[in-house]
Amino acid sequence: MLLFVTVVINYLDRSNLSIVAPELMRELSISPVQAGWIFSAFGWTYAAMQIPGGWLVDRVRPRYLYALALASWSLATVSMGFVGSFAAMFGLRLMVGALEAPAYPINSRVVTTWFPENERASAIGIYTSGQFVGLAFLTPVLAWLQHQYGWHAVFIGTGLAGIVWAVVWYAVYREPRQFKGVNPAEIELISEGGGLVDLGQKNSTQAPGFSRAALRVVLSKRKLWGIYLGQYAVSSTLWFFLTWFPTYLVKYRGMDFIKSGFLTSLPFLAAFCGVISAGLFSDWLIRKGASVGFARKFPIISGLLISTSIIGANFTDSTEWVIFFMAVAFFGNGFASITWSLVTSLAPEKMLGLTGGVFNFIGNLAAISTPLAIGYLANGSNFAPAITYVACVALLGALSYVFLVGKVERIKA
Repeated sequence: MLLFVTVVINYLDRSNLSIVAPELMRELSISPVQAGWIFSAFGWTYAAMQIPGGWLVDRVRPRYLYALALASWSLATVSMGFVGSFAAMFGLRLMVGALEAPAYPINSRVVTTWFPENERASAIGIYTSGQFVGLAFLTPVLAWLQHQYGWHAVFIGTGLAGIVWAVVWYAVYREPRQFKGVNPAEIELISEGGGLVDLGQKNSTQAPGFSRAALRVVLSKRKLWGIYLGQYAVSSTLWFFLTWFPTYLVKYRGMDFIKSGFLTSLPFLAAFCGVISAGLFSDWLIRKGASVGFARKFPIISGLLISTSIIGANFTDSTEWVIFFMAVAFFGNGFASITWSLVTSLAPEKMLGLTGGVFNFIGNLAAISTPLAIGYLANGSNFAPAITYVACVALLGALSYVFLVGKVERIKA
């Protein structure tokens, strides 16, 4: 539950800009190309800091690192509510991206510590669903907040929520052996099932320092490159929805802002259903005797293929059908979003943070390229090339899992 709420806040602070973008673009006279640069700013520093952030995750316990990172990026988010220029907004988005960088490597480390292999995909599915369910239910709230109080209030409100939650995380989170509610039998069950329950104790003394040799390991394995490229594809669809989707409905489909705020929530609900069902289905396959590789890869490949259905929106003028194709595509994206389960299964034991950092670095290059590509492709009245781009990247991601990721087993460093 702690990770779930943290992910909700994490993604509100990534996507709040998309909610205010149409009004922000109007008030600050920002062009679609400039909007693409602002949308992509988060991705530049988020991707650049993944490897250093992963190294920190291997050395600093989640209780301290997550609380500090969460409070810091939330303060930067609050500051976005007080700016009035393209340059200032761009700079603060760069800052938010850098400070959020350790978040998902920390999530991966926490799940690897707290859950055995046969429960891990469900755990990842539940916390990952926070990025969709929070936006599904809170996007209309943020749209209303902007309508009533202006776009500044959206940044201030989401930032203050994060600062409060940072305090809660620090007060509540503990490693398995330090958590009073866990008994020895539960610790043994987690450990025997592949959970690294002693990672917290070993972390400060046995984690390797950052080295070229360690980086060479996580950059030289074909199966790791399969999940890296697949994550780029999953993230590309996600970042379309986190950035350009509301603007697509308002500017290119002619919907009013309040209606688009409601309709935007429907694909996020579909994605929530996708990610929850993927985690449960993947773990069910393992319990029924399927290999870890098949149980993890099948939902991811299927989800990426389903995501290509987004291209159907190019062939209809009906609002209902546009939302249908968007919802189906985002359901597929959610179904493919258990990718972190393969990081926890493949990464060398003492390089979980570094592997997660590289995985997130390459995957989140999509946070840079997707908003920019769409900004240039849609710099006019025709959004169809941008939709086609998203569909093609999803297809390439499915092929990466088919041809590059082999047997799933932990890599020996």
